[in-house]
Amino acid sequence: MRDLTTFRMIEDIASAGSVRKAAADLHITPSALNRRLRQFEEEFGAEIFERLPRGVRLNQAGELLLRHIRQQLADFERVRMDVADLSGMRSGHVSIACSQALMNIFLPAEIARFRKRHPGVTFSLKVRDRAAAERDLLAFSSDIALVFEPMYLADFEMIAAVPQRLCAIMAADHPLAQVDPLRLADCLAWPHVVPTGDYGVRHVLELAAGRLSLRLAPVIEAESFEFMRYYVLQERAVSFQIRLGLKTKAESKTLVREIVEEDLPPGTLFVGKLRSRELPVAAESFAAQISASLARSAGQTGVAGVKQPASGGG
Repeated sequence: MRDLTTFRMIEDIASAGSVRKAAADLHITPSALNRRLRQFEEEFGAEIFERLPRGVRLNQAGELLLRHIRQQLADFERVRMDVADLSGMRSGHVSIACSQALMNIFLPAEIARFRKRHPGVTFSLKVRDRAAAERDLLAFSSDIALVFEPMYLADFEMIAAVPQRLCAIMAADHPLAQVDPLRLADCLAWPHVVPTGDYGVRHVLELAAGRLSLRLAPVIEAESFEFMRYYVLQERAVSFQIRLGLKTKAESKTLVREIVEEDLPPGTLFVGKLRSRELPVAAESFAAQISASLARSAGQTGVAGVKQPASGGG
């Protein structure tokens, strides 16, 4: 266990950016922690931190080492959970990075269904945009990610990929409520409220608008889909969200409308993990469950093939 203790020490120093601050967090003296760090660097054969006037920063060797450390810690936790399963103790933990659009309806139902079968499994959920979700996987701070139109994919291994329609959300008495079929140009002619550029919904909207020689000119950009969903009740505005994040039946004061698909093609929702990482039993099982649920929601008998996002999608 000595190596694990050393690994956690290095990770703590890297996170704190200072030996002194990390020592305070670890309840040891800075001199003792610095000696342990120097001893490790001597055994390792290279310095892993740049010494700065007000702290430390990982150098290139340290960045490589930290990634190895996080892989080792994740593997150790996976084996520990596997051993617990062998002893008949149904336990485990699943950490998820996902779009906030999935937090209100889809994930609560899926987690409750999973915990009904495996009550010893716990969960942690973090709302992340598409770039941050991928960073979480790289840092081993999340086991799986649910990402709409991911940005990079280089270190992202697909577990499932399903199409997702974007819907327009408006007040039930909005003039567009009676327009059929509903075109993207109709929606953008009214004040519209859209997510910031970090979100896949914005990326899909911009691509679609560009193809039709339309321009997004939002009156509000927001990072909260809940805010956007309720703002349309305050002004004759239109917002947009993926179908999976919306109730099957419209709320009493809002209306969910699908836009003509040739104007606004579906994007893709991906379930993924860090490439080449072997997931703990609980995380792997939960990923399989939600992949099957997503396939059913898309009217499929199996998981959709992976669609590469368009280049330059930021």
